[in-house]
Amino acid sequence: MIGKQGTGAIVTHVERKSRYLTAAKLESKQALHLAHKSIALYRKIKRSLRSTLTLDNGREFSEFKALEKQTGINIYFADPYSSWQRGCNENTNGLLRQFFPKGYDFKKIRDIDVANAVRILNNRPRKVLNYQTPYEVFTSAQSGAVVS
Repeated sequence: MIGKQGTGAIVTHVERKSRYLTAAKLESKQALHLAHKSIALYRKIKRSLRSTLTLDNGREFSEFKALEKQTGINIYFADPYSSWQRGCNENTNGLLRQFFPKGYDFKKIRDIDVANAVRILNNRPRKVLNYQTPYEVFTSAQSGAVVS
């Protein structure tokens, strides 16, 4: 998730093997709001492709049980101050900062702005994916195994 407390935010979830990003604008960092947005994001993904999710220890994730129940995902928590345990997500948040730099007023972000940034990042070839895009790798996983 990127954004400051009280200024809105963007919730981000990244599939580790394909680097496929799903994201949504949050009006607040309240746990229930974040859980509902995350559930909506995961409902767009085939259940067979949902397995685990690693979260940080912020109080905005206190509704993790509802997220687990509604999505069928097993949720784990990173150790405190161990952002490297969520490295793929942290790196992707850095890429998203190209569109929404630090100091950006997240209250001004529109859903279409987030969708456009996600589309661009999911269609950008990545060296780690042998110069395939996250979209290509993820969609090939929908018809079989994730190949990277």
